[in-house]
Amino acid sequence: MNFRTLDLNLLRVFDAVMSDGSLTRAAATLAMTQPAVSHAVKRLHDAVGETLFVRNAFGMKPTPKADALWPQVRSALALLQHSFAPGEFHPAEEAAHFRVTMADATAALLMPGVVAGMVQQRARVTLEVLPLTVRDPRAQLEQGQVDLALGHFPDALAWLAAQGEAASLRRARLYGTTYVCVMRAGHPLAGAPLTLDAFCAAEHLLVSLTGRPRGLVDQALATLSRQRRVVLTLNQFFAAGRLAAQTDLLTVLPDNFVEATGYGDQLVRRPLPFDLPPVEVQMLWHARRHADPAHRWLRALVAAAAPPKADRPGVA
Repeated sequence: MNFRTLDLNLLRVFDAVMSDGSLTRAAATLAMTQPAVSHAVKRLHDAVGETLFVRNAFGMKPTPKADALWPQVRSALALLQHSFAPGEFHPAEEAAHFRVTMADATAALLMPGVVAGMVQQRARVTLEVLPLTVRDPRAQLEQGQVDLALGHFPDALAWLAAQGEAASLRRARLYGTTYVCVMRAGHPLAGAPLTLDAFCAAEHLLVSLTGRPRGLVDQALATLSRQRRVVLTLNQFFAAGRLAAQTDLLTVLPDNFVEATGYGDQLVRRPLPFDLPPVEVQMLWHARRHADPAHRWLRALVAAAAPPKADRPGVA
């Protein structure tokens, strides 16, 4: 590829198709026609000397070459945008598309406020919320697969603390909560304080976003030389709330997720009979997007939608 003759507008098209996964959606993001985007993709294939996208049933699938190029292209475009237009983002005038990953209950808590903010500002912005399926989203952020990750990420926070100013990620705390034991209102254990023996003797439902059969609760019990019987493992908080409300299974959830399940009035919360660290819900993003005005606008919108907390700091 001869970089000196490359039309740099093709890189904007490449970034949009990678983000949107569709020629039609990319055309809407870029304010172009679908045939014009298709033609630009063909020109880019010719310039690179190999195919970057192949069609499938869901749109445009990137090739390994495209996946390898995207983080560098996105970083370079963000730097150029900040250099030429470092000021404010005008959401009612400028189109943007973002991918955000979070658990279903986090989305239920935050997205109503985010959408209300978008509507109030008449934003020409589209959000794609992806399910959180990992305990540590660093790789997704590094590779440009998502623009923001929202959730409880203790491993990522430990890494950030060790890296200090050299870290390639940035973070902002959104809110904190604690874990509680949840059961149906008529559960045999609902009428008295929950003891460690009763907790371990009961049957349990585990919410595991990654599908792992053991979680923080099991690790904490192991330090006490205790264990519990996990009957069912799910990766959705909504389903966990419904099952806990309709069966005798116990589950452990972040306290402010209980209402988000939609079954809060049918559930009883009890303090855990052992210690677990608090839940610190964070917003993570890559350093290459830190100064991007559109990304800063999105981060501020998410921070404003977080539950009010007296100790919740602002977002940078």
